[in-house]
Amino acid sequence: MTDASMDRVHRFRAEAASRELPSEEVDEWIRVARPAVYLAEDGDGPVVARVGGDPVLPLGAPTPSDPFVACVDLAALPPGVTGLPLPADGHLLLFSGTDVHGIGGQVSDTVLYVPAGTFATPHPLAHSRREPYRPRELRTVWHQPSAQMPESFALDRWGDFPEDEQFELADELADAWAHGGGYRPPWTLQIGGHPVSPQNDPVHYARGPQEAGDSEQGGTAHAEGADDWVLLATWRCGDDVMELDSGVAHWVVRREDVAARRFDRVHRYVEMA
Repeated sequence: MTDASMDRVHRFRAEAASRELPSEEVDEWIRVARPAVYLAEDGDGPVVARVGGDPVLPLGAPTPSDPFVACVDLAALPPGVTGLPLPADGHLLLFSGTDVHGIGGQVSDTVLYVPAGTFATPHPLAHSRREPYRPRELRTVWHQPSAQMPESFALDRWGDFPEDEQFELADELADAWAHGGGYRPPWTLQIGGHPVSPQNDPVHYARGPQEAGDSEQGGTAHAEGADDWVLLATWRCGDDVMELDSGVAHWVVRREDVAARRFDRVHRYVEMA
C-alpha cells in the first residue's frame, strides 16, 4: 500500500476502535480490501482512458457485438494500482450495451486486449443500435484500497444466511471505513477493486452458487479459490445512457484469466438503480 492508503487504514482502525468494533472483523475488512484506480474527466493525472466515439481495432478483428465504451492505456496506469495481473502496456477495450434484462454473464467480445505495437485503425460500429457514447478523456483522480459492500462482506464472512446482527456489524464497519477517509471520489471508470452496485454484487453472481459460500460454514467464500473472481472494471454510465437511472456496467473475470490474457471469458453485468 502507498503511504496515503496506509493512513486511511490507520484512521479506519482508530475509528473502529472508538466504536468498539471487534478487532477480528476489522482485520478481515482490511484483508479483503483491494487496490483500485478511479478515472474521471477532471482528474489531475495523465490521460489513462478514452471513453466514447469509435473504437480503434486491429486490422481484421471481428466487429464487437456491443457499443464501444472505453479504451484504457495500460502503460499509463501506475504499477500495482489495480491489484490485477494486467499487461504492462497495450490497450484494453471495453464494450457494453444497456440491456438490463437478466443478471448478465459471460460475453466473449465484451473486452478486447490490443498489445502494444499492434496496427489498428478507427472502426465505426455501424451495426450498433445506438449512436456512439460521448467522446472524452479520463485521467487518474485517485487510487486507494476499495472495500467490499457491507452485504457482500457479510455473505462472504458468515455464509449465505448471516444474522441480522452480522449485517448490522458489516454496516458499522463500512461506516467506520467511510468516516476514516475511505469515501470513493467522484469517478467515471474504475479499474480493479470491489464493485459499487445499485442492485447486486456482480462478483458474487459470477462465482455462482457453488463458489459463493456455504450456509453450513461461515466465511467459506474467503477460502482458497473463492477470490479468483475479481472486478476488472466498472463504468458509471451517467448522462451517456439516459434510459438507465444511475446505470452502471461491470466487467468481472477470474484473476487467472487476466494473467492468461483470456478476456474472452469476461462476464458483463448492466444495472440501474
